[in-house]
Amino acid sequence: MTIRSWLILGGLLVLGAFWLFRVGVKLSMFNPTRDTVHLPTVSGQNLMRQEMTFPADFAGEVNIVFIAFLQEQQRIVNTWVPFAQQMETENTNVAYYEFPTLWEMSPLRRTFLNEGMRAGIPDPTSRERTITLYLDLQGFMAATDIPSRSEMHTLLVNRNGDILWRTTGRFDEEKGAALAAAIANSQ
Repeated sequence: MTIRSWLILGGLLVLGAFWLFRVGVKLSMFNPTRDTVHLPTVSGQNLMRQEMTFPADFAGEVNIVFIAFLQEQQRIVNTWVPFAQQMETENTNVAYYEFPTLWEMSPLRRTFLNEGMRAGIPDPTSRERTITLYLDLQGFMAATDIPSRSEMHTLLVNRNGDILWRTTGRFDEEKGAALAAAIANSQ
C-alpha cells in the first residue's frame, strides 16, 4: 500500500469512529424498581437519536406501549397504531410508544440496527415514538411478566410504571374496547 492509501484508510477510520461516537447507540439502562410486576426504569434512544428514560419521559398520564421482540412483529404493532392514534386524539392524557426490545449487543450492532430502522421509518412522529431497548432481556421480561418473545405485547402503563392492562397479538375490536375501557377507568 502506498502512503496515500494509508492516509485515506486512516481518514476513513477516523470518520467512522467519529460517526459511531456521534450517532452510536448506548446500552439501555435497566433498573427494576420493585419486586412486583411493573415497567422497570429503562432507557433507550428513539429514532430521532434522543436519549429517553421511562417511565419518567412518558408524555401521557397513561401510555399505550407496544413491546416487540422480533422484526416480523412490527406488522402486528402496525395493526394497533391507528387505534392508539385515535385514543390519543380522544384522550389528552394518553400517549403511545413502540419499544423494539432486544438483547444487549455491541455498540456497532446497536447503531447499525437503529440507523436501519430510522431509514425505514421516514415519519418524524413515528421516529420520536420508537425507542429501542438493548438490555437484559430476561430481567425485563421477568419485571413485566412477559413469558415469551414469541408475541408482541400491548401494555397500558402509568407514569409510575404500573401496568394497568395488557394483551398480546393483533388489534381487534374486542381488544380495542377493552383498552378503551381501561383508559377510561384510569382517569
